Amino acid sequence: MIRAILQTNTGLDAQLHCMREIFPAIIGAGGIKNRKMEGDHATPSGILPLRRVFYRADRVASPVCHLPVEPLSPLDGWCDDPRHTDYNRYVALPHPARHERLWREDHVYDILVVLGYNDDPVHSGAGSAIFLHLPPAGGRPTEGCIALPEPVLRHLLAAGLGEIDVRPV
Repeated sequence: MIRAILQTNTGLDAQLHCMREIFPAIIGAGGIKNRKMEGDHATPSGILPLRRVFYRADRVASPVCHLPVEPLSPLDGWCDDPRHTDYNRYVALPHPARHERLWREDHVYDILVVLGYNDDPVHSGAGSAIFLHLPPAGGRPTEGCIALPEPVLRHLLAAGLGEIDVRPV
């Protein structure tokens, strides 16, 4: 298993250090925080294991990796409602609580890696839907996730990336 280290120098200029290479990364608009809260747009610090991969089979080829890989469907979602028992979990749509659709019109979730944050156990309000995915258009910050260009993400998944050590400034 390969570990990458994610760090910033001045906030949003994140770099992912892995296998003696440095890759530019995009993080949350709130920077990196030790105490993430739902809606703060921060990327959580700590060691984030890679759990599983989803991808848009209608747009991209399946990533090669050691993790479980599943194609997305329009009925896939992620609960981000801290008051619901499904908080920070995959859900099938329609879902009664507030949620995020994983089947998006943009290309951000064409490859989507679920990161192990606030999932074992889940703490209500501590942040949800922390993923490794493709960059938003125009290089905008994420809402707390980590974004890498598709060739870099595919390369790291194929090489056996297993966890990301996110270090605050």
